[in-house]
Amino acid sequence: MITWFLSKINGALWKSSKEIVKSLGVVFGDIGTSPIYTLSVIFLLIQPTPENVLGVLSLIVWTLVLLVTVQYAWLAMSLGKKGEGGTIVLRELLVPLLRSERQIIFVTFLSFIGIALFIGDGVITPAVSILSAVEGILLIPGFAGLHHTLLITMACFLTIILFFFQRKGTERMSVAFGPLMLLWFITLSVSGFYAIQQAPIVLNAFNPLNALMFLVRNGFTGFFVLSGVILCATGGEALYADMGHLGRKPITQAWYIVFGALLLTYLGQGAFLLQNPNAKLVLYEMFLQQAPAFYVTFLILSIAATVIASQAMISGIFSVVYQGITTNIMPLFKVDYTSSKLRSQVYIGVVNWLLLAAVLWMIIHFKYSHNLAAAYGVAVTGTMTVTGIMMSWIFVKQNNKLKMGVAMCLTFINIVFLLSNMSKIPYGGYWSLIIAFVPLSLILIYTKGQKRMFKALSPMPLEVFIEKYNILYNAAHTIKGAALFFVRDMNAVPPYVVQTMFISNIMYEENIMISVITRDDPFGVIGFFKGDCAPGLRIFEIHMGYMEILDIEKILNNAGIHATVVFYGQEEIVTKNIVWKIYALIKKLAPSFVQFYKLPASKLHGVETMVEM
Repeated sequence: MITWFLSKINGALWKSSKEIVKSLGVVFGDIGTSPIYTLSVIFLLIQPTPENVLGVLSLIVWTLVLLVTVQYAWLAMSLGKKGEGGTIVLRELLVPLLRSERQIIFVTFLSFIGIALFIGDGVITPAVSILSAVEGILLIPGFAGLHHTLLITMACFLTIILFFFQRKGTERMSVAFGPLMLLWFITLSVSGFYAIQQAPIVLNAFNPLNALMFLVRNGFTGFFVLSGVILCATGGEALYADMGHLGRKPITQAWYIVFGALLLTYLGQGAFLLQNPNAKLVLYEMFLQQAPAFYVTFLILSIAATVIASQAMISGIFSVVYQGITTNIMPLFKVDYTSSKLRSQVYIGVVNWLLLAAVLWMIIHFKYSHNLAAAYGVAVTGTMTVTGIMMSWIFVKQNNKLKMGVAMCLTFINIVFLLSNMSKIPYGGYWSLIIAFVPLSLILIYTKGQKRMFKALSPMPLEVFIEKYNILYNAAHTIKGAALFFVRDMNAVPPYVVQTMFISNIMYEENIMISVITRDDPFGVIGFFKGDCAPGLRIFEIHMGYMEILDIEKILNNAGIHATVVFYGQEEIVTKNIVWKIYALIKKLAPSFVQFYKLPASKLHGVETMVEM
């Protein structure tokens, strides 16, 4: 009995540790590699005097505590829906709690801004991470004169490889990346711990008074330095966005390991700076001094870690876009499900390749990591601020006074960081806003277009449809055979069905309306008749697991349905308005269900509905 009990405990611990290691590979690459450039960028702005070093370290420590540990690991990750997190989830949780239409519109628009900023942030993250690591090659003896164009080429090559392997899925990526990131964090911890012993005074950074005194002492300069300090927390938002990929528990457990490693490495770098105030690439120079024989090995590990760093943001963007598709605020991009355990582990090809193009542009345009870092932070702090506002609102509505008070304080801190980062806009920060403007415009045009489209099409209530159908079916000459009509919502009959039967007078002996419903579990397909609505009119539902690839013809044949013709609807938008022309283009580019399901091409008949907008 005892042996059995111990084996169960060991099995649970082993399973838990595996999930934690996976989290390290998928979620924490971005925030885990921020030590490569954070202090180097900050001390381009100010002198590394003992007071400044101690003040900056204190700001970093408490930024990690408040904005990552408290805001994301505790507050945000307590707000999930079906295991998923992110700005869209916050909107889905908040909207039902609101009564005012204006409040709902405001929250919806705020969530759209948060989504767009998160995507804008996701373009800069891989660029700055990979480029900063590659620049460490310059410290290898004999490589100091290496032409920077070669470094840019290497960074672009690594980026292409990363995005090429995204189709393998988060599960496979995490298995490969997790152990490497674990080794990375162990290396950072050991190096940082050794450096701290040389100048233990840096431990005073845990006193928040040092952070406050730094800001008071440096005035406007100190406020501007906050735009560099936030670099230590970039990737913190991926904890919440990636929750659907791995689950809450392993991510929060892994964060405490990462948190400890980050504290050690930042304090260690601070100690190194106190002794070597002229250091530029602080982390690399520190390791080179500590273990010169292993520097090349460390550099290779850091390059691997920064490639992995990009994975956290890419996975997060896939999650956000997937949520956008399922909540009907984004077009129907083709989604590949890559896990039988979590439905939210997805790969979206069009998003992947557009991201790759944008990241390559950022690397080629900015050329140096410190230039990218100078542009980095506007989107990050904007996303964090939106998250803070929406969380606070939810806790107010839930009457959770403790979390409400904490969330409001954090929102104020986020706003301060956001205002500080606004100073980066003239120096390249505008690029993250330009990039964010693209998905924001797409969302606004698509959602507005869908509303206009729905209003113009005016689906017919099922009761009214059946009443008219009975009159026509009894009077009309029916065509032999069975006609299939695909509908999303059985209670709202789409116009193409109405047009086919009531306007074109096409009525078959047997008319079957088919609805495909996707379940939350991965596997299993079942098709069944819900009943006869009227003579010659039946409803057939197909319930499918999200990992299934449907062969609808086979399912129908097994149910004894042999279709003569298969009708489906398509809209032709007529407009002179440039906005609705863009919407019409989006609709044309978005794939229809015909491209996903195996339907007999010889029997397909598209019914076009003209819509004026």
